[in-house]
Amino acid sequence: MKYDFDTVIDRSGNRAAKYDERMKKFGTEDVIPLWIADMDFRTAQPIIDALKARAEEGIWGYTARPDSYFSAIRGWQKRRNGWDIDQNLMSWSLGVVQTISACVRLFTPEGGSVLIQTPVYSEFYDMTEAWNRKVVESPFVEKDGVWAVDWADFEEKLRQSDLFLLCNPHNPLGIVWTPEELRKMAALCEKYHVTLVSDEIHSDLIFHGKKHTPTAAVANNVITCISGTKTFNLAGLQASAVVFPDAHKKEVYDHFWQRMDIHRNNAFSLTAMEAAFTSGDEWLDQLLPYLSANFDYIRDYCAANIPQIKPNLPDATYLVWLDCRDLGFSNQELHDFMIQKAKLGLNDGVSFGRSLSGFMRLNAACPRSVLEQAMRQLKAAVDGLGL
Repeated sequence: MKYDFDTVIDRSGNRAAKYDERMKKFGTEDVIPLWIADMDFRTAQPIIDALKARAEEGIWGYTARPDSYFSAIRGWQKRRNGWDIDQNLMSWSLGVVQTISACVRLFTPEGGSVLIQTPVYSEFYDMTEAWNRKVVESPFVEKDGVWAVDWADFEEKLRQSDLFLLCNPHNPLGIVWTPEELRKMAALCEKYHVTLVSDEIHSDLIFHGKKHTPTAAVANNVITCISGTKTFNLAGLQASAVVFPDAHKKEVYDHFWQRMDIHRNNAFSLTAMEAAFTSGDEWLDQLLPYLSANFDYIRDYCAANIPQIKPNLPDATYLVWLDCRDLGFSNQELHDFMIQKAKLGLNDGVSFGRSLSGFMRLNAACPRSVLEQAMRQLKAAVDGLGL
């Protein structure tokens, strides 16, 4: 079927955090919300149909987690990424962030250290510090808008670390790591006996002819976090999976959640994930070019109308990293400018890298008309600066 990504859907009445938490996040509701990473698109019709059928059953008691949940995920990974997972080493999880939190708790010592490559998804900081572990930063090096690993620094920081959180593909920079880069990271982790946890939640959102490589497909001793929540806009249903390199780590992880009696799927997330991973290809294959065209639009509009702001063209995710350094603002001034003058609700770049200044993250997963209005507002705000 033909999917429609242009229609603007009013989400203000469905308790969407992206909209209903604007006052809490930005101090006003008068902003276009382009922050939290969910999409303003209806999901694939087979998922909607499956959820309707489940709702009509009218009984949603304690729900078993069947093998079909894991086999659907395994089939998707093999079909889309060529990764054949050992289903016996898969566990269910509430979500990727919850998996990361548990891994930090379980696979690092008290007072241990966790290595992250910055700028990176802010929860990598938060889940590390929540367990009183120390964050060790290995900043990417940037030249002319291209960000890359500082390999000497990365290796030096591994000497100080117990666990490495890898974002594959990368949020917010949109990097699709090559097999060679992944092998090199993993080999260095093995050399220094550092546990490698790979967050692959954005792995289906790949553009420009690139291909996602699962870290565990090219390296040993990798814990992999995967989910369909970003791919199919299902974050409100909370469901994901984690793949372990051995039975011992899986047992440690499963026991942690069982002690809190968290070991069953909710009835609707189970249904949605199975439908997504068995019947969602057609929707995703239409979504990807739409998102790619949105990136092109932002790039071209800024180049022609707002040259002071330089957006990246991400090879993965639906998140655009904006270099706003030419505006000359401090982080607080940039934050206030986007809200008060441009009337846009974006993510502050400093939350992804605490030593950074002058960056913002924009969620481009919305109808084109919304982006057009956002860019017009941004242009008017920048023009008002008289730069």
